[in-house]
Amino acid sequence: MGAGKKMKDTAKTTKGKVKETTGKVVGNEGLETKGRREQIAGDAKQTARKAKDTLKH
Repeated sequence: MGAGKKMKDTAKTTKGKVKETTGKVVGNEGLETKGRREQIAGDAKQTARKAKDTLKH
């Protein structure tokens, strides 16, 4: 897995967690939902890259 792509996916997941937490604190359900979606997208990309790397080896 490329280090840059891994960092990008991890950053997306982290950014999503921050948005979700901020949404919970301020009571903004839209921000909370958007944060959860970003986390899911980041996690899915990480999982797909790991699976792809596993198949290569």
